[in-house]
Amino acid sequence: MKAIPNHLQASYDAYLTAKGIPKQHHFNYRKWLRYYLDFCSKYGHIHSNPQSLIQFGNKLKEKKQTAWQIRQASDAIAIYYEIQEQKQGPQYKFHQVNEKTTQFTIKKETPKAQNADWTNVFKGLTSEIKLRHYSPKTLASYSGWARKLQSFVKSKDPKLLSSQDVKKFLTHLAVERNVSASSQNQAFNALLFLYRHVLKTEFGELKNIPRAKRKPYIPAVLSREEVDAVIGMLHEPFDLVAKLLYGCGLRLSECLRLRVQDINFESGVLTIHDGKGKKDRSVPLPKTIISELKIQLEKIVELHQKDLDIGYGGTFLVGRLDKKYKNAAKELVWQWFFPAKNLTLVPDEGQYRRYHLHPTHVQKAIRTAVRTAKIPKRASAHTFRHSYASHLLLANYDIRTIQKLLGHSDVRTTMIYTHTIESRTIKDAASPLDF
Repeated sequence: MKAIPNHLQASYDAYLTAKGIPKQHHFNYRKWLRYYLDFCSKYGHIHSNPQSLIQFGNKLKEKKQTAWQIRQASDAIAIYYEIQEQKQGPQYKFHQVNEKTTQFTIKKETPKAQNADWTNVFKGLTSEIKLRHYSPKTLASYSGWARKLQSFVKSKDPKLLSSQDVKKFLTHLAVERNVSASSQNQAFNALLFLYRHVLKTEFGELKNIPRAKRKPYIPAVLSREEVDAVIGMLHEPFDLVAKLLYGCGLRLSECLRLRVQDINFESGVLTIHDGKGKKDRSVPLPKTIISELKIQLEKIVELHQKDLDIGYGGTFLVGRLDKKYKNAAKELVWQWFFPAKNLTLVPDEGQYRRYHLHPTHVQKAIRTAVRTAKIPKRASAHTFRHSYASHLLLANYDIRTIQKLLGHSDVRTTMIYTHTIESRTIKDAASPLDF
């Protein structure tokens, strides 16, 4: 029997999950698709042409397949054609199998200039982003720009979209909406991804589009005294979070996603897994907060034992770790270093799990502390990371070392911190022989 190509099976499995098909039925759905591809290959039908479905339906009836089996085959192949519709035209409307006649029916549709259904576009976008393991923030951002494009073109059928639609949309953002350069770049990248990976087409030439010029960004930085003042206004556990943000130069998301196993007290090293760009890195632990970190660990051990006693479902794990390691979610090493106060009910599982501290709670606490400390700067959780880099520069640390500690891919990103400190370069002309 003809096997499903690997690239198709990956997309097909993602679609099954996105459409809410129960896991126990995935095998049967793949089986019907294999039967269909094998049928087309054996009898010389073009599987990209939906007209072959009629002959396939007749073949299933000849094989004495039951009505529910034919309906399941109909659903399975309908999903296959949803994937194909993302790649090619013309567009077809795939109807459910008739209950009485168990016949496949196909109706060719004319693409709509307005008010078309974009459901498959957003499903495809979600599937493509998840296949690449991009962050939920990326999914939210790209989906947002896709919806803005949909609104701008008045829900024109995706098959009718062209590079001119993108050009007009980006021009609209720059001229009429006057959005920032970073927003324009984000919109451009989101729509480029949409066209290439979901609509399976290219932008084409996009000349003469007004683009805002990105200005050099100089981040706000706190002095050491201001850092201490803000941390002094924070209560537990937010004070320890802020100390790690400043003491290790962490992003807020990196700090809150720390697990027990990420802190090595013996080596004095903190390891960040899956940071921005899915990169791992290690940074030295601040010696002055070792005792506080150990106290926090004792609290986690106590809380974890209480959770186990009440039979909780474990912590949240990324990807398929929960499937690969059945007991990992309940092991101490996988518990969050900054756990949330309350357990979270997972409706699909019918059990409670524990998440980490929510970022909005930390941000709110830091903003309140900045106001209370009367710091005349626009400071947030990320300001501690900026301050970390700037203070290392002040201490004459090498820029490449700071780049590595921050996890920057390009040293030019790290170079912005040279503008946050006073220059110590001697500018008077002199000969080194006179030194």
